[in-house]
Amino acid sequence: MKFRPLHDRVVVKRIEAEEKTAGGIIIPDTAKEKPSQGEVVAAGPGARDEAGKLVPLDVKAGDRVLFGKWSGTEVKLDGVDYLIMKESDILGVLDETASAKKAA
Repeated sequence: MKFRPLHDRVVVKRIEAEEKTAGGIIIPDTAKEKPSQGEVVAAGPGARDEAGKLVPLDVKAGDRVLFGKWSGTEVKLDGVDYLIMKESDILGVLDETASAKKAA
């Protein structure tokens, strides 16, 4: 199934958190919090401003993003859980190249 979000909405797939702590303790499923990090799967064309001009989104498919704990609407498409949220619910985009350069 193909899904195309409208306006300034994005479809995000949660990225699961680690199952172990840094000390090696395994965290049971019941104690885990929902991850607030995900990957943008699809993005709408953008929102319209007061003049009717299309304002494109800052995020695109493939971006890793951070979002609020209660952001978005949970949906299940083809057996996979996704979140549909407005771009304004996204707190920021993770830049993996910057962290990779810093580690090197």
